[in-house]
Amino acid sequence: MDGPPTGSTDDRPDDRPGTRRPGGRTARTRAAVLAAVREELVETGFAQVTVEKVARRAGVAKTTVYARWRDLPGLVVDLLADLSTTRVPLPDTGSLDEDLQLVARRLLELMRTEPDMTMFRAIVATAVHHPAAREALSAFFRQRLATTAELVDRAIERGEVPPGTCRLEVVRTMSGAFYYRMFITGEPLTEAVADRAAAVAAHSARAGLLLAAPAGAEGDDGEHGDGEGRDGPRTDGPRTG
Repeated sequence: MDGPPTGSTDDRPDDRPGTRRPGGRTARTRAAVLAAVREELVETGFAQVTVEKVARRAGVAKTTVYARWRDLPGLVVDLLADLSTTRVPLPDTGSLDEDLQLVARRLLELMRTEPDMTMFRAIVATAVHHPAAREALSAFFRQRLATTAELVDRAIERGEVPPGTCRLEVVRTMSGAFYYRMFITGEPLTEAVADRAAAVAAHSARAGLLLAAPAGAEGDDGEHGDGEGRDGPRTDGPRTG
């Protein structure tokens, strides 16, 4: 589901910082440190978090944190990588309109939930100033977009929307209203806003306004390798990325 990072850390081993060997003490240390990062971000915000505070909360030596993550942005990068592995179930009602409405309502619920949103705002603040955190946040949302876009795949298969519909752009159209209000205008997020965003995305998709750009065109996502969309090249409709 498209939405801000939420969820808890765990002991899944991989080759990211803090997981140099699978299982054992390294995995436990990583889990404790990432949990501490989340708690510190929620309680104090990015500007007040330090490696020393994270180490103290996690019960590890600060030299361990510096050696494995180098600095606070490195910790945020690994936290996002960990959160991106969380799979959120998608609705499957048999209707794109209803599926998108349910996703939009869930996104609204997440954005009203503290402390998750406090952590998310701190992560965004980190990404503004640190390229590595920016890329990690972008990777997180790419993964979330691709997952949520499965709703559009089903709609194409049912014939609800035209072949060649840009699956990612449908999700962007729905979710953009949330992030615009949250980070730009500060306007309240309501059920009416969520329902309207879902309806606009579904209507635009059905009307052929969100068709994938031709390969190589400006705005092409390249999401299917050839830039033509999952079901082949676009044959009509305006160009939108």
